[in-house]
Amino acid sequence: MTDIHLTWERNAIPGFQQAIRSVNDLKPDFVIMGGDLIMDALAQRYSLADSLYNLYIENVKSLAMPVFNTIGNHEIYGIYSKSGADPLNPEYGEKMFEKRLGKSYSSFMHKGWKFMILNSVEDTGKDRYIGRVDDVQMEWIRKELTNTDPGTPIVLSTHIPFISANTQKYVGTTVANDSSSVVYNAKEVLDLFNGHNLKMVLQGHLHSLEDIYIDGIHFVTGGAVSSGWWDGPHKGIEEGYLLLTVKDKDISWKYIDYGWEVKK
Repeated sequence: MTDIHLTWERNAIPGFQQAIRSVNDLKPDFVIMGGDLIMDALAQRYSLADSLYNLYIENVKSLAMPVFNTIGNHEIYGIYSKSGADPLNPEYGEKMFEKRLGKSYSSFMHKGWKFMILNSVEDTGKDRYIGRVDDVQMEWIRKELTNTDPGTPIVLSTHIPFISANTQKYVGTTVANDSSSVVYNAKEVLDLFNGHNLKMVLQGHLHSLEDIYIDGIHFVTGGAVSSGWWDGPHKGIEEGYLLLTVKDKDISWKYIDYGWEVKK
């Protein structure tokens, strides 16, 4: 489930609860949230950002299975000057996420598969974020893979995509991706997985549905629970989420339209 953008407005709360009921009916083993859990903390005062996090935490309790949260750009607190945030605030940036939802990158094993949750959002210090996996995580990935059997199938979750054709589809086929739309050091990250069994990269951010298959790896951008930010379909995609099915060493996906209709 990615790009929820939970807020009190736009009927987002009943929309999210409808999505949760749909997920609970399917009874998956667990849920990976793909980031942009809340509407925005980048440009907001502390009180609003704090309230949005609390709103998400309270609502996500309705899921009947374990939840693993990926950090998105809208979870980064206060890095836009409009927020008035003090960089010395102990919850500045990604620390707000980590205080409430745990470390911004992690891994776990499930039924012989390894799942790795990455933080792909970096503050430039200039009222802007970019897609980047930082050096600390790069070293962590190296250590994780050292202790992972090369045959173990791996799934990554990143909010900002590693690979996407959205810019080429909607802007122009020869137009380069912006560094806030994709992870600009994605090649270096992917190179770390050479000799390992990387099967799928789950992506969000773009509110788009795409599956790019390269060298045995699926790069799946998973639509959005909120689709057009709770204002209807976006890029022809209804509000929804991915359902992953794993069988032995194979993985497949289906996009679930959970039936939400805009209520104004």
